[in-house]
Parts: sequence; structure tokens; C-alpha cells
Amino acid sequence: MLEHEIVLRDGAVLRGHDDGEGPAVVWHHGSPQTGALLEPVLEATRARGLRLVSYGRPSYGGSTPRPGRDVASAASDVAQLLDALGIASAAHMGASGGGPHALACAALLPDRTTGVISVAGLAPFVDGFDWAAGMASDTTLRAGSRGREARAAVPEERVDAFLPVDWAALEGPWAALGRDAGRAMQDGPDGIIDDDVAYASPWGFDPSTITVPVLLVHGGLDRVVPASHSQWLLAHLPTAELWLRPRESHVSVLSSVPLALDWLRTLP
Repeated sequence: MLEHEIVLRDGAVLRGHDDGEGPAVVWHHGSPQTGALLEPVLEATRARGLRLVSYGRPSYGGSTPRPGRDVASAASDVAQLLDALGIASAAHMGASGGGPHALACAALLPDRTTGVISVAGLAPFVDGFDWAAGMASDTTLRAGSRGREARAAVPEERVDAFLPVDWAALEGPWAALGRDAGRAMQDGPDGIIDDDVAYASPWGFDPSTITVPVLLVHGGLDRVVPASHSQWLLAHLPTAELWLRPRESHVSVLSSVPLALDWLRTLP
């Protein structure tokens, strides 16, 4: 595994990670995470001969803060990361809050994107969609829709939205995710504050313009990001298909990562 510090055109630093050879898959992390490569994802990509690339979004994992960033800004960051690594095109996989950022790359880098997987990903905060229905709590995200100052004024919640299947995953195969989230929070709240504002504000692109294949995977028991989010995306993404896993929740649905990567390998 290699770590890279990519200096972007604006002088900011993006902390990147890179492993393996073959077709590239960019992993877009959830909130909060450092962007470090997680062992279950590494195992799945290595077994399939894929090159795994990841990065920390601004304020995460050593990447320079960028208050006011929107979801669309991920496309420019990732394009510069791929350029630095000599990668012409890549697939994108995002988990939870990483889903919108993976979709941004599909919408804004269509010539460099081979396909997208969104696992338990968010839909846009738009009129006509009951975005919070089924969420254990939408307090911080709702504050994010009122801007960064409003979101920063809201303390982090202690709502336990995870189900026993999630805790079993965090105590077992996805323990690395829990440890990484803890490291991300030690660096302060800026990353998750900026994420929440970006999720609940205009994304900076229209998901319906995406032309590459998209796989949506969602757990039917998810109370962090309810399955209605992927169902909204399915209705608005002309190239999408949805795998609804009725007995899975927000973390346990990550057990689908190997199967989703198999889907990716079937793409032309």
C-alpha cells in the first residue's frame, strides 16, 4: 500500500492511498472516515485483480480543509488524484456519505468513469422527497441545510441508529471501519460538519445526467440512511439498478461489497 500527498492546483493537499494493479476502483469514504484503505475492501479488490485507490476528503486524514465545499468538488479532486497516479479512467464505489461523491464523479467525469456503486448512499435534499422519513435522527443534517454556522452550532448526537446486525459487523469483519471512524473524529469535527452541509445543500450536479452504469445497494432495515434514498435515486438515474437487501442495515450491508465488485467486473 502506498500513501500520496497530492498538491492540487489551488495549493491544497489531498491525502491519497493506492494498492494493487489492474483496473482502478476509487473508494469514497463515509462520514467520518480518514480515507485510509479498509481491510475488507482491500481483500475484495485484491482477490479480483483490481487496483484500489482512496483519499481523504478535505479535513479528513491529513487533507487540507475546504469549508464551503459541495459534493461536486469531489470530481475535481479525484480527477487530479487520478492524474497524479497516472490513471486514465476508474470505477467509483461510495459507502454512505461516499455515495453522493461517487455519483459526482460519474456526472462530471463521464469520460473517465466506467461505473459507479453506491452502498447505503444518500439522495439529494430536494423538494418533493421526504428525505428524513425513517431516519433515527436528522438533527445534524437538517442543521446543515441552514449552512455551516448553523451546523457547527449543533453538538454531535449520541443517537444509536445501528441495529444488532451493524454492531456484529463492527465487532467482526468491519472492525477496521469503526477504528478508522474513531481516528477521523480525533482530528476534530470539521470534516463531518462540511460533509453534512454538502449533503443537505445543492450538490452542484444533476444525478439524472449520469450516463454510466450505476449499482445502488441498500439495506431495508437502515435507519441512518433509509432505503428510500436509493429508491429515489433509482427513479432519477436512467442507468441505475437497485439491490435491496431487506435484512441488512447501514453497516451490515457492506457485506455486499465483494458481490458489487463482481457486478463491476461484468461491465464492458
